[in-house]
Amino acid sequence: MIQDSFGRIHDYLRISLTDFCNLKCMYCMPEEGFCGTHSPHLMSRDEIVSILIAFVEMGVRKVRLTGGEPLVRKDFGAIVEGIRHLPVSLHLTTNGVLLNKYIDLLWESGIHALNISLDTLRPERYLAITKCDLFHPVMENIYQALNRGFKVKLNVVVIKGVNEDELWDFVKFSDEHGIGVRFIEFMPFDGNKWNNSGVLSSADMLEIIRSKYSYVKLNDGVHDTDRKYQLSGSKGHFSFISTMSDAFCSGCNRIRLTADGKIKNCLFSLNEIDILSAFRKGENIESLVRESIYKKAEKLGGQFEHYADLHNPAEISNREMIRIGG
Repeated sequence: MIQDSFGRIHDYLRISLTDFCNLKCMYCMPEEGFCGTHSPHLMSRDEIVSILIAFVEMGVRKVRLTGGEPLVRKDFGAIVEGIRHLPVSLHLTTNGVLLNKYIDLLWESGIHALNISLDTLRPERYLAITKCDLFHPVMENIYQALNRGFKVKLNVVVIKGVNEDELWDFVKFSDEHGIGVRFIEFMPFDGNKWNNSGVLSSADMLEIIRSKYSYVKLNDGVHDTDRKYQLSGSKGHFSFISTMSDAFCSGCNRIRLTADGKIKNCLFSLNEIDILSAFRKGENIESLVRESIYKKAEKLGGQFEHYADLHNPAEISNREMIRIGG
């Protein structure tokens, strides 16, 4: 059992396989020529498997593979083969571009829950946001996953002046296809040109949806990061990840491991602990993991209280989002 000083038990590991991505989304990847970490500094396939086994022995029961874009790793299949038999619930976050390539492996390995990043349902806007003309292949892969029986959730980062006019469209999409759509508030990271005027709060988003649709509130689990709602009679649902306006830190059970082997005990944590270097020296990493989680701040990495008071993202110390992991 891994526990912090506030009594929160951490049994959910989000492990980034790479900080490279085949899209260039404005809120994630810096415009200033970002280059991914060179492979010698990334966790290898065998290191990922061994480190994950250590986390399982400490009590981790849920694992999410993230990136960057995890499917761009050439040894992604080998990584999955190495961990598929561990006693954990395996999940994947992806942008969907390469999903068709691995869909059989994912299904056979028990990875049946997919979070797919998609910030627009409009091809021309997809190109503007991602700098890549891949909207139609991604949509085809989403439909393929749904037809295969995968549990699909869409992650939608909502930014004022960019895509807030599509809230209704996404709610309708969730209803028509029986899936979850998660609206995520715009968050500050190094190099993403964040400002608080771009944040559309979950309360404001809900008000926009209320102007067209009637809905009911669904029950949320103690560890859920999203607040869920549903149109009457719908098989789908929509929800809000309100990191900026209404943080959900009290029930946090998540540990983040970056692609270069650093523990981040919070998305906004100021400090990181390098467990990969210790592992390569043959040291036992358990004490380092426990130390990191025990020192976890009560909320938001201890760096800010509310987005309205944060006028400059440089006021906090953090990585670029792509170097943290989704």
